[in-house]
Amino acid sequence: MAFPVIDFSKLNGETRAKTMAQIANGCEEWGFFQLVNHGIPEELLERVKKVCSECYKLEREESFKNSKKVKMLNDLMEKKKSGHKLENVDWEDVFLLSDENEWPSKTPGFKETMAEYRSELKKLAERVMEVMDENLGLPKGYIKKAFNGGDGEENAFFGTKVSHYPPCPHPEVVTGLRAHTDAGGIILLFQDDKVGGLQILKGGQWIDVQPLPNAIVINTGDQIEVLSNGKVQECLAPGFRYPGWE
Repeated sequence: MAFPVIDFSKLNGETRAKTMAQIANGCEEWGFFQLVNHGIPEELLERVKKVCSECYKLEREESFKNSKKVKMLNDLMEKKKSGHKLENVDWEDVFLLSDENEWPSKTPGFKETMAEYRSELKKLAERVMEVMDENLGLPKGYIKKAFNGGDGEENAFFGTKVSHYPPCPHPEVVTGLRAHTDAGGIILLFQDDKVGGLQILKGGQWIDVQPLPNAIVINTGDQIEVLSNGKVQECLAPGFRYPGWE
């Protein structure tokens, strides 16, 4: 079963109709696809990976090591409960960036890099929404306007999650990120292409999403399914099944 990989640069010229159809298939049949040649500079994406990794080591790692989930895992292993797993726990360090909250301040270049990245993500999300408008036969800007409450104000929530999956000493008893659907509209995911673990559920089968260098994964959330009257699917994922890597 081939997971959709779409070259976004082919929206221009003679390949536009084919690319639009590929995006429609990705939205309607999968609710999930990867974009390559999406326009976000590779140099910026490399910086994003660098500052996020450094941020974890400088500002987050110690807190994670002392977190409740680590203590729960240690307790479970000390009690030697064979076959037991940690339920309702994600082996994940995560924080949210938005225009309103306080950002990490001890990592050189973090704020500047992530602010630039968020700006590029927003532009790409708007382009994807315009393509979805066209595929659904909606006026240009319809989905964006709906997320903004139906008026011209830019008041839709736009947050950026920074997630890190530290090595787990016992990956057999805990999941990196549990399976779920996303409540939002358009979710753009940039994952480290050196590791795997991201899976989606399709036709009752878990399918690995092989990471591609500097690709952006597009995930349509619950709100898009509602706006499209169910034509666009929500997707059960992303789930990171293997927390034994960094």
